[in-house]
Amino acid sequence: MSSLSLSNVQQARHALGLRLRELRKDAGLTSRELARRAGWHESKCSRLEHGRSSPSDQDIRSWASLCGVQDQIADLIATVRGIETMYVDWRRMERGGLKQVQQSVAPLMERTSRFRTYQSWVVPGLLQTARYTRTVLGTISALRDVPGDFEDAVAVRVHRQRVLHSGRQRFAMLLEEWVLRTVIGDSEVMTEQLDHLVTAASLPCVSLGIVPLGVPRGLGWPVESFTLYDDAQANVELVAGHLTVTRPSEVAEYARAFTELSEIAVYGPRARKLIIAAIDSLK
Repeated sequence: MSSLSLSNVQQARHALGLRLRELRKDAGLTSRELARRAGWHESKCSRLEHGRSSPSDQDIRSWASLCGVQDQIADLIATVRGIETMYVDWRRMERGGLKQVQQSVAPLMERTSRFRTYQSWVVPGLLQTARYTRTVLGTISALRDVPGDFEDAVAVRVHRQRVLHSGRQRFAMLLEEWVLRTVIGDSEVMTEQLDHLVTAASLPCVSLGIVPLGVPRGLGWPVESFTLYDDAQANVELVAGHLTVTRPSEVAEYARAFTELSEIAVYGPRARKLIIAAIDSLK
């Protein structure tokens, strides 16, 4: 998945087209007959099946109904809606500045009740101190030549942490132990950040798990960082861009990955012990 690029959008369209073709054939329909029943020109079926056109929601409803698979309508529509937005490279996403990126997730944050975050890179944004966030976003700004508004972006991200005290949302956070050992900024910034993790882990709405170094991984394989928003969406952080997953079956794969990782993580006093050890290593 880390090699995903914009070419995958076309690949996803092609895969959707193959799926539509299989549904049509399983229903015993020719493309001409399906088009006739739907009131379309025959060429429309060919364009959809070869990924040259994107179907509308109504196209999907008609296709699935004529093929007798109404139970697949929701999944097919989610697939279509996700294709165009599934991958956005960071430079395109950040061309309006980091503040805009931080603000863009506000509606999603507000409507989500259950957050599940796995981080193999850095401390999750909701658990970051201002100085840690400033270092992370400052580095991003420099590496990707983003407009220099990262101080405003820091303020937006810190303000967003109010959701931790809403009383109506729950946050399950998983970190690889090496995130605790990766020095972002300097030892002072990291010590403050790790101290903050201990405090944040005590919040009633937060479950913090650490995947220890050296633990047999089993099915909990280390993967790219991602966040699940209820069971509706997964946002995935890649080296070159940002992936949004909304297809139910694919969201379920990330949910399963989170479950497998959570089963090899440690919590409570054992997690705190790993954080304290990381703090001690900085002294």
